Amino acid sequence: MELIDQLLALGFTEYEARVYLALLREHPATGYHIGKLAGVPRSMVYEALGRLEVRGAVLKSIDEKATLYRPVSPDTLLDRYENSMRRRVAELRAGLAPLYRPHDEGRLWNFSGRREALHYARELIGRARRELMLALTDADVAELRDALVQAHQRGVTLGVILTGDAAFGLGQVVRHPRHETELHRMEETLMVVADEQEFLIASGHATTSATVTTNPNMVMIARQFIWMELFAQRVFARLGDDLLARLSPEDRHVLQQDRSNL
Repeated sequence: MELIDQLLALGFTEYEARVYLALLREHPATGYHIGKLAGVPRSMVYEALGRLEVRGAVLKSIDEKATLYRPVSPDTLLDRYENSMRRRVAELRAGLAPLYRPHDEGRLWNFSGRREALHYARELIGRARRELMLALTDADVAELRDALVQAHQRGVTLGVILTGDAAFGLGQVVRHPRHETELHRMEETLMVVADEQEFLIASGHATTSATVTTNPNMVMIARQFIWMELFAQRVFARLGDDLLARLSPEDRHVLQQDRSNL
């Protein structure tokens, strides 16, 4: 059913999909034989073949004894759909873009879905011109690495907090200590601050809730949080045991826990 469902998504009817798949397996064939292969009622198979012919998905040959059908190759058919879709998207882009007038009141905009959050993150990274401040999980590094490499190549300054074990070496990078990550509940948190103008935060991987805003106060707080974490981790890496001994027992416990996990 998976191939049928995918053909349905392209606009085929179920009978058209069944007939086309049957022809791929066995051709040339008569309409009667195709109906038997596809499990399509005889009264409907010729209608489906006619529509597929109009779509350019099948060809037919008429001789004295019977009409035979064969499929257009999948590569040819899908190339046609792909080219048609590209033209349609380009036409829509040209037609819709003039209608959109962004009105940004600095509100907090909420949405859900990990795929949607990553898509928005890629857009922010792609639009950035000066600076990106980020907090990334291992999964986020894997998904956003290419976009971040491109940002770095065009001269965008990167400040990155890694909350997992993934390798990433572009810009200023610190690895957030595991114990502190747990305290801050950042194990599945993605943060992106772009050009000190827009901020995205998304929490959860299986079920993701996300917020994006251009509110200058929220953007400032988010950027300051990441900046301070970058600064604190640089300082922490240089703390000796004599300085640790001067801290309160609670703070010393947190830092020593973090240091043991580095």
